[in-house]
Amino acid sequence: MAGYHDETDPFGSRGRPPQSSVRVDVSRLWVGGLATAAVAALIGLLGVLIVRAVLGIALHAPSTAGPFGDSDTVVLCGLAAVAALAVTGLAHLLLIGAPRPMDRFASLVGLLIAMPVVVPFLSPGPMSVALATAAIHLVIGLVIGTLVSGAAPAAVRPAPQRQRFEFE
Repeated sequence: MAGYHDETDPFGSRGRPPQSSVRVDVSRLWVGGLATAAVAALIGLLGVLIVRAVLGIALHAPSTAGPFGDSDTVVLCGLAAVAALAVTGLAHLLLIGAPRPMDRFASLVGLLIAMPVVVPFLSPGPMSVALATAAIHLVIGLVIGTLVSGAAPAAVRPAPQRQRFEFE
């Protein structure tokens, strides 16, 4: 029947996959991801600075190590940047092939944020360190999720439409 769209037929009546109606601007998405990685690393550094210098909690190093801690602070900042790039890759993958990609993205990012927030409570250290670490992880995760979820839709462009002629 002409004009009828069968939801159960993944390739339509022609037997070939349909052309995608969107195109991902890869450079725009990944530049946003790189900027998000820089912001996430700086938030990690700022979080450690606030916890150590303002709150006086010995996070990531003994209190004699100074306001920035030690190499564990560098590891936190590096992992925050890597997490931002990984989440950008996840968004790219979902934009390419998932139906309703931003809905799936929000669900996955929410679960990915929950994991590093819970992990500090599993170690036998002081509760103040666990709370401070979880708070820093939560802020980093929320910022990454927010910035990438803003960059992803901005990187989607409508695909150029080709002229289709049908012969009877």
